[in-house]
Amino acid sequence: MGTFCRAGTTGALQDYSAVHLGRPIRRDRPAAALPRHRCPRDAEPPPSPRSLLMPGCELPVGTCPDMCPAAERAQRERERRLHRLEVAPGCRQDPPRADPQRAVKEYSRPAAGKPRPPPNQLRPPSVLLATVRYLAGEVAESADAARAEVASFVVDRLRAVRLDLALQDAGDAEAAVVLEAALATLLAVVARLGPDAARGPADPVLLQAQVQEGFGSLRRCYARGAGPHPRQPAFQGLFLLYNLGSVEALREVLQLPAALRTCPPLRRALAVDAAFREGNAARLFRLLQTLPYLPSCAVQCHVSHARREALARLARAFSTPKGQTLPLGFMVNLLALDGLKEAQDLCQAHGLPLDGEERVVFLRGRYVEEGLPPAGTCKMLVESKLRGRTLEEAVMAEEEDEGMDRPGSLPEQGT
Repeated sequence: MGTFCRAGTTGALQDYSAVHLGRPIRRDRPAAALPRHRCPRDAEPPPSPRSLLMPGCELPVGTCPDMCPAAERAQRERERRLHRLEVAPGCRQDPPRADPQRAVKEYSRPAAGKPRPPPNQLRPPSVLLATVRYLAGEVAESADAARAEVASFVVDRLRAVRLDLALQDAGDAEAAVVLEAALATLLAVVARLGPDAARGPADPVLLQAQVQEGFGSLRRCYARGAGPHPRQPAFQGLFLLYNLGSVEALREVLQLPAALRTCPPLRRALAVDAAFREGNAARLFRLLQTLPYLPSCAVQCHVSHARREALARLARAFSTPKGQTLPLGFMVNLLALDGLKEAQDLCQAHGLPLDGEERVVFLRGRYVEEGLPPAGTCKMLVESKLRGRTLEEAVMAEEEDEGMDRPGSLPEQGT
């Protein structure tokens, strides 16, 4: 029996291995056999801050008290480069004025030979963390902008957060807290985009590259060994879930110390990865329903491909020349769909006819795969996991009290 990653998963995320540990990409299959849904190659990792310094120079300590330095606010006002989410509410001036409580430092890639930013242009870790919390609590929850626009804004500002952190002398423990919050916010914002995001300003290629860059920065911080890092097991698990089906990602996780691998977040991530590789749809979607919110955000990009693989297996098993019917309710339960309408759309997108509104007909030769699988809403698998919390609360939570975190709650292999 094949595995889910054989056709259309993001197993190509193996290409990102160079980001988190700087090793060459390892391909276990010829190029022609790579999945049809290709994730973008990773964005170039940010330059090492020490490479921007003259020999003998030390990294500064940031002193900027604001989310955006005053000099940058003034410059972007003059150049009309303020995002509308940064403009003072009700402002009718021309050019628009920045609201110091809403403006957030824009990403600007450091260039070779460019003077390093002075301390008053760098935000210290405490201000960076407050900035991330603002992006999660205010911007990401904004009802005044489309989710794609919000995602584009948040991605850019979180990129600037990581750069500010890299360009100053910050301890690994406090840096990890900022990077964890930034990555959690990024995962949640990307997961909220929905199927129509490609038509908005959010570039899916850039989004995936930035998520991988966020994982790379955080895992390098962990690898330096200075701690403690209470949330490391959870974020190592998020790394595996986001790269589900990647041989390289699994190898990196299995090389972690045993004390980390036996923590509940990593145990459940390994269980999900095993079910995904085995093509065990029933077990995979049972596990996905029990995941907390952030792990659900991380794994969401694989859900539509896993559903397609499961539907392909059903078609091979049930298709006959005269047609065999199957209740759509069975598919809703098996694939954790958000109701009969989503099951109907999934079947019709793959050429399977319907018998009324509650049954699908498996006719031999009718199942087709064209383009990417339809993106589901994932309300049950993702959105429902917030359970009344704000996004900021979910991002900053040290632990999530979920069923799978209790001892003995992980299903046995193969069930």
